This record gives sequence, C-alpha cells and structure tokens, in this order.
Amino acid sequence: MTAVMEQQTDQEFVRLADPYRRELYAHCYRMLGSVHDAEDLVQETYLRAWKAYDGFEGRSSLRTWLHRIATTACLTALERRRRRPLPTGLGGPADDPSAQLADGPEVPWLEPVPDALVGADDPGSVVATRTGVRLALIAALQYLQPRQRAVLVLRDVLRLSAAEVADILDTSVPAVNSLLQRARAQLSRNAPVEEEIVEPAEGKAILARYVAAFETYDASAITAVFTEDAVFEMPPFRTWVQGGAHIAELISTHCPAERAGDMVLVPTSANGQPAFGLYMRDREGVHRAFGIQVLDLAPTGVRHTAMFFDTALFPHFGLADRL
Repeated sequence: MTAVMEQQTDQEFVRLADPYRRELYAHCYRMLGSVHDAEDLVQETYLRAWKAYDGFEGRSSLRTWLHRIATTACLTALERRRRRPLPTGLGGPADDPSAQLADGPEVPWLEPVPDALVGADDPGSVVATRTGVRLALIAALQYLQPRQRAVLVLRDVLRLSAAEVADILDTSVPAVNSLLQRARAQLSRNAPVEEEIVEPAEGKAILARYVAAFETYDASAITAVFTEDAVFEMPPFRTWVQGGAHIAELISTHCPAERAGDMVLVPTSANGQPAFGLYMRDREGVHRAFGIQVLDLAPTGVRHTAMFFDTALFPHFGLADRL
C-alpha cells in the first residue's frame, strides 16, 4: 500500500510540476547567464522539490514554491561563480582590427539561450520583446548583486508580488522593495536604451543581405550590412570592434575562410533575436560547426553581432556538428 501511495505521489508531482520546467529554466538562465548551468540547476530544483514534495503544505502556490527552490539553488551557485560578461563589458573597442586577438580563456562568458528552450510562453519574453536588446539585457543583469538580480527577475520579469518574493527569499517586503529599487537603478546604468522597432519585412531583407555577405565572403557587402556604429564581439576573445569597415577588416584578417562558399549560415533564434549557426569548410571540404551568431537589428542594418565560438552550444540549438 505504501509503495502504491508513493507512486501516486510521484505521478502527481510530475503532473503538477512539469508545466513549470521551461519557466524555471528561463529563470535559472537569467540568474546565471549560462545554458549549461541553467540545465544543471533545473535538474537540481526538480530533485529537491521531488524529495520535499511530501512536506509541501500549499501555503503558497506550487509555482512560487518551485521558484523558491530554484532561486535558492541559483543564489548558492552564484556564491561559487563569477558574473558572466560579454567582451563589450570589459573594455573599449580595438583600434586596429588586424592586430592579434586578445584571448580571455579564464573568463566565464555569457552564453546565448535558444528560444526553443524557453518558449514563447516564457513571461520574460514580454520584457525582452519590449527592450529589443535581449542578449544585452541578460548581460546587464550580470552586473547586479545576486539577491538584487533575483528580486528584479522575480518582480519585473515573472511579475510575482513583493510578498511572494519576500517568501521566496525568506526576507521582508520592505527589504524586497529596497533591493528592487537599487537593482532598477543599477540596471538603468548598464542596460542599453530601447532602440527602434524593426518591421518584419525590413528584418527579413537585412538578414538576407547578411547571409549573402558572409556566404560570398564579400568584404564590401559585410561593411554595408552593418550600421555605422555597429558592434561585433566574439567570446572567448576579449577583442571587439565597432563600425562596419572595422568589422569587415577584422573578419578579412582573422576569419579562416578564403573564398565564397567557405561559410554557411543556418538560421535559428536566441534570446528572442535572430541567430545563425555558422559552419566553416575545412580542408577536406566538410562544413563543420564553427560558432553561433546572435544579431540585433536596426531599421538600416545589423547593429550588433555576438559571435560565440563555442561549438558545445550547437546541440542546444538542435544544430548538427557538420553539414
């Protein structure tokens, strides 16, 4: 009888808790800035919740209870981790795009998150859509102290009440309001301002030009597809450049491509933004995974590209390691 009751409890837990998995994954990603760490913390959250489910008394909603476990796990993890920046957060642009690239292997870099893993129903996507700088927003969150970050995400992204957040963090409502005020002030100094909206037709045309410029390996076309003040950064390298001409020079100097056809861009999406899996042709003629590009568009062209040289990201995006 006991075994049957335990099985029924397990089935009930799975049925009630599983619908929150994507939301919890997005929450852990916003807290940690890493798809790998977010996966680990979601697994840890569900394991902790499953073990403690018998003691769940329903004084708060199951959603709030799960977020309490996830947030506690994230705050514990952040005690052992440094913040995850992008290269633009570590210094100014390079004056000479043809100079040797500055490496940064010791830096735990921010990672992009595939839209498929957080889903369009993620409450945070509403905020991300409004700002138009999704990846930059996640980067700005990394500058907040862990508890400030938790309060801001729980209140402004997930729209939980101050009382619910106080329960999650085991603190008072006035303390939550104070943390939120400081977090908003800090974020306003680091987060980019809202940019112009790019209409779907404009965006489609810009992306077509972008793909053509890279796949034909045309320096003039690459220059033209970027805005005048566009940024191109590429973790794990600290080096980043600004301006279409500098971006084209950087690519012409350091990219292993030699001719048209060496690069192939496969469309995907990350952080609510257009993205591409970039494949590079090797000496055997095989196009192999090379990096993930996440773009931010302006009405006149691409204003920001983050190129992540981490082929371990490809499986998360459902992309093959070769074409």
